[in-house]
Amino acid sequence: MTADTDFAAAHAEWFETRMSKLTAEDGWLNLLGRWWITPGTWTIGSGGENDVVLPVGPELVGTLTLTDGDTGSFVTSAGEEMPLDRAAGRFSWRTDRFAMEITSLNDLRALRIRDTRSDSATRLAPIPFFDLDPALRITARWEPLPEPISLTLDTIIGVPTEVPVSHVARFEFAGREMAMLPTYGTADRPQFVFRDLTSLDDTYGHMRFVFGEDVTEGSVVIDFNRATNPPCAFTSHAVCPLPPRENLFGVRIEAGEQRVRSGSDAGA
Repeated sequence: MTADTDFAAAHAEWFETRMSKLTAEDGWLNLLGRWWITPGTWTIGSGGENDVVLPVGPELVGTLTLTDGDTGSFVTSAGEEMPLDRAAGRFSWRTDRFAMEITSLNDLRALRIRDTRSDSATRLAPIPFFDLDPALRITARWEPLPEPISLTLDTIIGVPTEVPVSHVARFEFAGREMAMLPTYGTADRPQFVFRDLTSLDDTYGHMRFVFGEDVTEGSVVIDFNRATNPPCAFTSHAVCPLPPRENLFGVRIEAGEQRVRSGSDAGA
């Protein structure tokens, strides 16, 4: 195969993995809702008298009890008890057709529930893409900051978060020197949240995500062909981070996923 066909084949393989994660049972398409919860007892089910009312399923699925110490339990309607403990990694569980988890945003806690029988994945419209451009797979300089910093970043729901930053990626694009800060991800797969001028018409309005690849001590590969819509483009029940000001670019980066016109484009 030629370099171009190799590149296209690698991209197709990446996109297949991307879609399998998006449409999986623990993906973003089958979320029924996100409910902010506080310590106490919460009944969950389709019955209108419940604290958390579901659009499907039995009248009563079960009862959630949460403590101040991020422990608790879930008791099914049949009386089966499941202990919960955030520190021990037991803050997610399955019951009936539902996958439930308690998520954290600073001091806030939210109950997120997925319907494993949902057909939402089959109803997802094809995600449009810019044409592949091998030139937009960029090897950037990966420079440690003089000192790690803590950034205050806003989220799409207006709740700011603190994130540590230790490196910056620097590269040339459209004849100018550009820099991006990684604000999430891992050391070997840093995540960049950015926005460029395509957000005005062709891409999701608030942000896009792209992950660094092939990280070395002094370099990181950023393939903008693999820039993706955030979870908030597909569901109003996700909490997505907004880009730091350093990652707001006054140019068009015409690569990666375009706006999902039939999905939620307003965020959460």
